[in-house]
Amino acid sequence: MVRPHLPLNALRAFEASARHLSFTRAAIELCVTQAAVSHQVKALETRLGVQLFRRLPRGLALTDEGHALQPALAESFDRMAELVEGIAGGEATQLLSVAAVGTFATGWLLPRLPAFRAAHPRVDLRLFTNNNRVDLAGEGLDYAIRFGDGAWHATEAMPLMEAPLTPLCSPAMARGLAEPRDLLGLPLLRSYRADEWGRWFGAAGVAAPALKGPVFDSSLVMAEAALQGAGVALAPASMLGRAIDDGALVRPFGVEVATGRYWLTWLKSRAPSPAMVGFREWIAEEISAVIPA
Repeated sequence: MVRPHLPLNALRAFEASARHLSFTRAAIELCVTQAAVSHQVKALETRLGVQLFRRLPRGLALTDEGHALQPALAESFDRMAELVEGIAGGEATQLLSVAAVGTFATGWLLPRLPAFRAAHPRVDLRLFTNNNRVDLAGEGLDYAIRFGDGAWHATEAMPLMEAPLTPLCSPAMARGLAEPRDLLGLPLLRSYRADEWGRWFGAAGVAAPALKGPVFDSSLVMAEAALQGAGVALAPASMLGRAIDDGALVRPFGVEVATGRYWLTWLKSRAPSPAMVGFREWIAEEISAVIPA
């Protein structure tokens, strides 16, 4: 495949200007004049046929096209810098950017990262957490670990594990719970998935109440609220084992309901790097060790 000529100087000028939102500060970083940076950016805009910045009286603001281009360029320049530094130091490193749902990151991934580093010492892992809403392309990510049904647009998905939900609460609140219907008089903490409590009560054979109260976009925050006595959380016990083992959270009932699973996802258009292949194989082996096929 013949690759088009890329105006690297112009791309570098745009990336620095987008980071600083200033031609002047970009010029200082690149050791050129402000006029040179402005000229390079203008030439890039002309070549692309779009405006990348809105010029404001006191600085710059990215347009939608600028917002789309900036993270991809930042990631590319970071990768090149890492590779050049690695080669110069006699040991090439590979950058790997992974986003993960916070609950999975703290409950499963973090304890196993030393094993990944030992198996892949030349991979520089960048870990980002989120609340299940992630833009692989826009954020320049290699992988995102998400919870759901595995159906995300333009995305490949490899199943990792289920994480059934069950009520969790403080020890003091658990003392008044003898059977599932005892939950009806307590504050039930909710996630943004509105059907979870209804499905759990259905599995427990109890008519679900009308739910009120705060809605959480993070199981970790919801579990912390339960730990502090704010109510009963419906959360994955398998990801909160440390708090349960310590007695900070109590699982009053054995009933649980599966509403989805965790998935390793990546863009269909993304050619896998050696670091991506290594991470995918490693996490598949770790999962199979916990959950045999």
